[in-house]
Amino acid sequence: MKKFKRIFVIVADSVGIGYEPDADKFFNAGHDDVGSNTLLHISEKMPNGLNIPCLNALGIADLGDFKGTSKVSHPNSYVAASREISNGKDTMTGHWEMMGVHTTKPFMTFTDNGFPDELIKLLEEKTGHKVIGNKAASGTEILKELGEEQVRDNSLIVYTSADSVLQIAAHEEVTGLEELYRCCEIAREICMKPDWMVGRVIARPYIGTNKDDFKRVTGHRHDLALKPNVPTAMNVLQDNGFMTSCIGKISDIFDGYGVAKTQKTVSNIDGMEKTIEEVKNHDFTGLCFVNLVEFDSEYGHRRDPIGYGKCIETFDAQLADAIKYSKEDDLIIVTADHGNDPTWYGTDHTREKVPFIMYSKSFKNGRLLEERESFADLGATILDNFELKKPDNLLGKTIKELFE
Repeated sequence: MKKFKRIFVIVADSVGIGYEPDADKFFNAGHDDVGSNTLLHISEKMPNGLNIPCLNALGIADLGDFKGTSKVSHPNSYVAASREISNGKDTMTGHWEMMGVHTTKPFMTFTDNGFPDELIKLLEEKTGHKVIGNKAASGTEILKELGEEQVRDNSLIVYTSADSVLQIAAHEEVTGLEELYRCCEIAREICMKPDWMVGRVIARPYIGTNKDDFKRVTGHRHDLALKPNVPTAMNVLQDNGFMTSCIGKISDIFDGYGVAKTQKTVSNIDGMEKTIEEVKNHDFTGLCFVNLVEFDSEYGHRRDPIGYGKCIETFDAQLADAIKYSKEDDLIIVTADHGNDPTWYGTDHTREKVPFIMYSKSFKNGRLLEERESFADLGATILDNFELKKPDNLLGKTIKELFE
């Protein structure tokens, strides 16, 4: 019998725990990322530190001097910090590496000057819509600035961020979801050109009547991501008959590659509710892979450390529920895909190590482990648990202590 029947991987999107050794090669608003530490700096901004009793009991304080936490014995959980090998600090690079993929060339970004005129003209010709915006912007602020114009002219609001992403916003009732999705499919095709190859094209529908009440419909967001260039650990699981159940934007990040089942979410709370439902009521053998994006999208990029801290505290309470309902042969892993220090320069992600927090009721000797060399140790460990061979072209080494 395999040690764990069900493995739940919960990605607390952007909850980094300290800058990487190569952080001097990654920049935010002209400053390198040396000194960034998402969780530490959030904890220091919270008036009384972070109130995270569940994560504290799991051993989070072994990974840093986070205000509000304390070192404790945690026999049911192993903890480690993990570094990223891939060249990047974005969502796709981080998640792909978890499943074994080594990204050596970073995806294109267009933060400083927007997208090239040639790309925009081609998008207008192929979609039949005028493009407005074309700059790096907050998704909520650009609706206040250009939403009324978009509604009036049935144009497309095109914008980007510090990520490798082309986002298109359009009113759900004026332009329509199907038309917005069609335009995004065209943008994805255009952005397959090497010089324009962004990691994701995202449809951003919104509703409302004017700039004061426009609101994004997050449940109808649709990501068109690049497909990994090699089969991942998820493909190996699926090809061998194991479940690969995804919650949140995981399926979008992998373009459905290796995904057997997916559930969209509208918030972190919704994502954790769906995860808890899986823990409580669904009998499967394999992986449940979860992304909780609001840490990153709502608080990290918006440089809101207090909001971020409260979001972590809410997650902590829901994580306790997931653990409570877990079974003896379940493994619950909490990790992250990069940092996004809300106290740092600019609005970009930060090049940081991430936590590996691994809990099972079957563990008796949990402790702090040595730092891992790659996020891919996660995928390698999952494959080893199910007695599957890791392809030679994938990264990762098994965390052997979990099988003591």
